[in-house]
Amino acid sequence: MKTANHTEVREFVFQGFSNFHEHQLTLFVVFLIVYILTLAGNVIIVTVIHIDHHLHTPMYFFLSVLSTSETFYSLVIIPRMLSGLVGLSQSISLVGCGTQLFFFLGFAITNCFLLAVMGFDRYVAICNPLRYSVVMNWRVCTILASSVCASGFLLSLIQAVAIFRLSFCNSLIEHFFCDVPPVLDLACAAPILNDILTLIITLLALTAPSTFIFITYILIIATILKIASAEGRKKAFATCASHLTVVIVHYGCASIAHFKPRSEDNRDQDLLISVTYTVITPLLNPVVYSLRNKEVQDALRRLMGRKSLP
Repeated sequence: MKTANHTEVREFVFQGFSNFHEHQLTLFVVFLIVYILTLAGNVIIVTVIHIDHHLHTPMYFFLSVLSTSETFYSLVIIPRMLSGLVGLSQSISLVGCGTQLFFFLGFAITNCFLLAVMGFDRYVAICNPLRYSVVMNWRVCTILASSVCASGFLLSLIQAVAIFRLSFCNSLIEHFFCDVPPVLDLACAAPILNDILTLIITLLALTAPSTFIFITYILIIATILKIASAEGRKKAFATCASHLTVVIVHYGCASIAHFKPRSEDNRDQDLLISVTYTVITPLLNPVVYSLRNKEVQDALRRLMGRKSLP
C-alpha cells in the first residue's frame, strides 16, 4: 500500500539493464550496430523512393512515411538507452519522461495506422485495379498520411496528459525508457480511469488496425485465388508479401508486449520483449523492403549505376 505522505518526485531513474550488468558492453555494441543499420536502411529507402520516379506511387509514398516515422521512433528510445549502457546518467526529468512517452507513443501509434493504410492501398490495387488511380490519388494519399499522423499524436497526447497529472511516490523506473505500464507503476494512486483509457487506446492502436488488415487480406486472397493464371497469382501475392511480413511481426510483437499478463517475476522477460519492438522491429522495415521487394532492389541498382558513371 502506497502512503499518502510522499515527497514530490521531480525526476525518474531508469533501472535499465542493471540485471544484465556483466553483459552491458555486449548489449551496447549489439544495439549500436542495430541502431546504425536501422538509421542507414530507413534513410536509404526514403532517399531511393524520393529520387527514383519509378517508385513515385502511393504504396512507396506510404513506405517512405513509415520509414521516416520508424527513424524518429528509434531516435526517441535508443540513444538514451545506449548512454545508460555505458554508465552515463540514467536519470530523466519529469518533463523529459513525459516528452519521451508522448513521442514514443505518437510514432508507435502512427506506425500501426500507417500499416493499416498500406493494407487498404494493397486491397484497392488488387481488388479494384481499374479504379486504383482514382481512389488512391495523391490528394487522398496526403490526407490519409496526415490523418494517421495527427490521430497517432492526438491519442498519445491524451495518454501522456492523463498519466502525468498523477502524483508519483517512487522514482525508480524498472525499464530502459518511459513506457506507459512502468510509469503508471510509480503513481501513488492510479485511478481506474487511467486503466480504462490505456485499454481503449491499445484497442484503437493495435486491435482495430490489425482487424482491419486481417479483413482486407481475406478479401485480397479471395480475389487472388480467382486469377486464372499461376503467374498472375504469383505476381499479385508478391506485391503483398513485404507488407504482410512487416504486419505479422509488428503486430505480433506489439500484441505480446501489451496483452501479455505482467508479473513481478517476469521483469527481465518483459524487458527483452520491449527490446524486440523498440530495437529489432524498426530494423525489420528496411530489411524486408530491401531484400524481398524487387522494385526497391531495381531502384537501388539504378541509383548505384547512376552514381558509378563519371
